[in-house]
Amino acid sequence: MTLWRPTPADLWQGRDDSSEASNALRIFQTIAQTDRFAPKSSGIALLGFECDAGVWRNHGRPGAAQAPDVLRKALANMASYSGHDTLTDMGTITVAGDRLEDAQRALSDAVLACQQSGMRTLVFGGGHETAWAHGRGVLDAFPHERVAIINLDAHLDLRKADHATSGTPFRQLAQYCEAQNREFQYACLGVSRAANTQALWDEAARLNVTLVEDLDFRREALPVLESVLAQADRVYLTIDLDVLPAGEMPAVSAPAALGVSALDIMPVIDEICRSGKLQAVDLVEFNPIYDRDGQGARLAARLAWQIAHWWA
Repeated sequence: MTLWRPTPADLWQGRDDSSEASNALRIFQTIAQTDRFAPKSSGIALLGFECDAGVWRNHGRPGAAQAPDVLRKALANMASYSGHDTLTDMGTITVAGDRLEDAQRALSDAVLACQQSGMRTLVFGGGHETAWAHGRGVLDAFPHERVAIINLDAHLDLRKADHATSGTPFRQLAQYCEAQNREFQYACLGVSRAANTQALWDEAARLNVTLVEDLDFRREALPVLESVLAQADRVYLTIDLDVLPAGEMPAVSAPAALGVSALDIMPVIDEICRSGKLQAVDLVEFNPIYDRDGQGARLAARLAWQIAHWWA
C-alpha cells in the first residue's frame, strides 16, 4: 500500500512478568504484529497516521507526526486484559512532504479495507485532519447505515479553507454526506465557546450539530449522548486530546484553558463502547514535543487501553 509502513517489531517492548503466572501479561506480549497490510476478519486494527501537515496548514504547533509510535510505546507496557488480545498493529500511513490529501486517501482506503474485512479501527493521529480520512473510510464502509460522528473536542473544526487542515475535517465530512444525500450526524461534546468564533457556532447551527459545552459537560453529556446513540446504527468516535485540561494534557497544539477532565470523559467513552455500535475510534493532536515526563503519552495511552478493554 502506498505511503504505508509496518511498525518496527522492536517498538513493542515492556516488562516480562510471565514467569509469575500464565496470565501475567502486558500488551506488548498479546498484540499481533504484521509486516504486510492484510486485514483480518475480526478484532481491532491499530493504525498510525504520521502527519503534521494539517496542523501546519492550520497555523498550529507541529509535532503530532511523532505521536503514533510514542503512543504505541506508552501502551506497550500496560497490562493486557479482555479485549487487548484482539489488537493487531496494522502499521502506519505516512505523509510525504505536504501531500496531505494523498495520505488522507491512503488512510481512508486502509480504514475501508479493515472495516469491510470485519475489523474495527483504532487510529493514532496526527492532527485532527485524521478525522476526515478516518470518517470517510467508515462512511464508505457503511453507505446505507446511519453513522454518528461523536467528537470529544474543545473545537468544532468546521472551518472554511482552500485546502484541508486540522481545522476542517467535519466541514469536509458534512460536504461528503451532502454529496451522497445522507444525513450528517455530528455531535461535538466538550466544546469551548471561548475557543470558537461566532462564525463557527453559526455553521454548527446551520448543520444542526449536537453540542455540549465544556461548562455543561457533567450535567448534559450523558443525556445528550443517549439521544445521539438512539439515532445511530454505527458510531465513529474521535477524541481530540485538547478537550482535556492543559494540566492533564499539556502535549497538544492548542492546550485548553478550561477543558473537561479525563474522569468526566470516561463515563461517556464507557457508554459509547458498551452501546454495541462503536465501529471506529481515533485519538488525535497528541504532540510529544510539549509533553512533560511522558504525562500526556501515558494519559492518551490509558484512554486507548480503556477503549480496547470496554470495546470487547
